[in-house]
Amino acid sequence: MSKPLRVGIVGSGFGGIVHAPAYRAQGRFEVVAIASPNRADDVAKEREIPYAFTSTGEMLAGVDLDVVSVASPPFDHKASVLAALAHGKHVLCEKPFGLNVADCEEMVAAAERAGTVCAIAHEFRYTPARVAMKELIENKHLGELREIESTILNGGLRADSERANSWWFERRRGGGITGAILSHMIDQTTWLAARTPIRVAGFERTANSVRKHHGKTFTTDVADGAFVLLDYGHGLVGRALADGTRAVESATLAVHGEKRTAAASGPNVIEATMFAIDEAETSELQIKAAKHAKLASVHPNVPPFVSLLDEFANAIDGKPASLPTFADGLATQRVLEAIGYSTE
Repeated sequence: MSKPLRVGIVGSGFGGIVHAPAYRAQGRFEVVAIASPNRADDVAKEREIPYAFTSTGEMLAGVDLDVVSVASPPFDHKASVLAALAHGKHVLCEKPFGLNVADCEEMVAAAERAGTVCAIAHEFRYTPARVAMKELIENKHLGELREIESTILNGGLRADSERANSWWFERRRGGGITGAILSHMIDQTTWLAARTPIRVAGFERTANSVRKHHGKTFTTDVADGAFVLLDYGHGLVGRALADGTRAVESATLAVHGEKRTAAASGPNVIEATMFAIDEAETSELQIKAAKHAKLASVHPNVPPFVSLLDEFANAIDGKPASLPTFADGLATQRVLEAIGYSTE
């Protein structure tokens, strides 16, 4: 049996909540370190991680690693990714890939020089509905594709919602719904299209620039809604819409072909019912449960994340794998920048 791949996690938020338990559950990895300027010690104790550091540099110098998992805020991605690659590590980086296209291009070039396995944490590719959707497309069940539409609506950024002030509400640090949510949606749409868009149109919107939390107010310049139209050529277009100011909780992904439509819909990306629709009828499709469904009690994102790590481990071991690559991350970043998500 191969020895475990030693993992160091950067970031104590999502890194502690999802990355750490997912790596442990997958079985091929061993989480040995975590780096964060504020909470590394606390998360290390909570998750039984042997070593805690205040920075990526300290972690790379202080412990032997095979993999660096970057789950820090977007403004740290470039520095941590480049440091890990300079040390010859495999890298898994959270989305959005970076703050702008130039930074992402630099990370892609560094990954090519390092020759290690590098991936973006687009775990929602591995939800049962999206796996089934990809199979329907590849098996030509929908006919010639004409449109892919993706919509996520929730009320987390309405005027009356409360959320603590943080980097998430600062554009210069990569905050807002565009990077947090729309990046996933663009990745899924492009993955289903199996090619990158040739034209992009869209915009961000800030409906509620004044936020409140525990009786205090603060001002934000990040988007609470993001909207994009994608032209994939050969008659296929994509639409993606993420809006945090709605009164409903809803996530829909639909692929429209000339023969039939496949649609997955539910309160969120993970909880989805799938349908096939043609001229004659609408049928609910029975789809396989998530491969790691039992891990949902840890966090809803953990089952698809472990499926992502299955592919990551296969790639590291030289086996066939299907991964969201750094090149995919760059392609998504080009779309985000085209509609205004950029620090440049």
